[in-house]
Parts: sequence; C-alpha cells; structure tokens
Amino acid sequence: MKNLPRVLVVEDEPAIAELVSVNLRHNGFQPVWAEDGVAAQRELDAVLPDVILLDWMLPGQSGLALARKWRGDGRTRSVPILMLTARGDEPDKVAGLDAGADDYITKPFSTQELLARIRAVLRRRAPEQLGDTVTVGELVLDAAAHRLAWRGRALKIGPTEFKLLHYLMRHPERVHSRSQLLDKVWGDHVFIEERTVDVHVKRLREALGGAGAMIETVRGAGYRLAAPSFATGAAS
Repeated sequence: MKNLPRVLVVEDEPAIAELVSVNLRHNGFQPVWAEDGVAAQRELDAVLPDVILLDWMLPGQSGLALARKWRGDGRTRSVPILMLTARGDEPDKVAGLDAGADDYITKPFSTQELLARIRAVLRRRAPEQLGDTVTVGELVLDAAAHRLAWRGRALKIGPTEFKLLHYLMRHPERVHSRSQLLDKVWGDHVFIEERTVDVHVKRLREALGGAGAMIETVRGAGYRLAAPSFATGAAS
C-alpha cells in the first residue's frame, strides 16, 4: 500500500489541531500532532515528515525560531514548512519567509486553501524531471544529487532556492518575470503572492555568496541569471 504523505502539525490549540488533522486524514494525508517545539523535535528525530504545518505563536520556542533552527539543521533543511498564523501583516509574512518557511497561511483559513497549499509545497519538493548537471560560469548544479558548488566549493541551499536556481541556470541570460517564475518553479501560484519570489531570490543570493551577483534584478521586468563571461567579457 502506498505510504500517505506525513504532515507534522505543530499547533498548541487542540481544537485547531484536531480540525486540521481530521481534514488532512480525510484527504489522503497522515497527520501527526505536536503541541510545542519539544514535542515537534521528538517527532522529527523519530521520523521526518513530508511537510510541516507550523504555528507562529507557540509556548516555549516560537514557530519563527523553530523554522530557523530546522532550516539550519542538515537533516531537516529540505522539509517544506508551511507557517500557520493569525499574523497577516506584510512584515510578518516576510519575517516568516525569511525564517525559512516555504509558504504562509493566515488564520482563519479554509480547508480547501490549506490543502491546496500543502499540495503545492509537496509538488515543489518533488525532484526535477531532468536529473542533469548544469554549469554556468563557475557555478555547477547537480540536480540528481541535489548538490551545488561554486569555484569547487560546496554551497548549502534550501529546497525552493535550489529549484529556483536550477530553473534560472537552465535558462541563463533570459529575463523572467515574477509571475513566470511562480508558474515554472512553484507550479501553482493561486495562493502565492509575487512578493514571495523576491524573498526567495534574496535568500538565494545570500546562499550563493560571491556568486549571488550573477542573479540580476531587471527593473520593472523581473530577474535574470547572467553568466560571468557575458557580464564581464574578457575583463575579469
């Protein structure tokens, strides 16, 4: 029998956790509930879930702190995190994404929206159909092994940033609008704002370090990955 996608629900309000879990169970998921960061870590240490639904306001460590912690851990770095919170202001959304969340949903939310967002992050996590190695300048990305190196040095990068970079590297020198990137990288942007692209591009540049300058902002148009040979010519 096919394994159901495992969803770790980190939520301190039992009524909300139960409602979310029931809906997940009825729609082909396997929910596991943890009421705080300690319980959540225990579940993660036992079995890695396919996705984490993480409440912002938790007793002890906040969801924001937990997201940062799990993104910094090699074992949990690639697990998609969907942040659940009553904090719907733009700065709060950006803070959640900056902490490592892949998406963000504000309370109250509809069951259908929640399910759509979970399916979207799971599709995003799916490996690229092309298990190829792409090289642009001194940046080398191995899609099959999920490895990235610049000037021979391995770089650590989150799953969404990896997929975004893979797409940009396969289409260098082209300008891609935010909506095009949402279509090609996220796959389903019905509920995802274009601002999300900016946050992930910022995170990608930071992860790339010295190679981050290869990702250019084209004012009023979008983003482009420029190979150094094109950008600097013979003067290097």
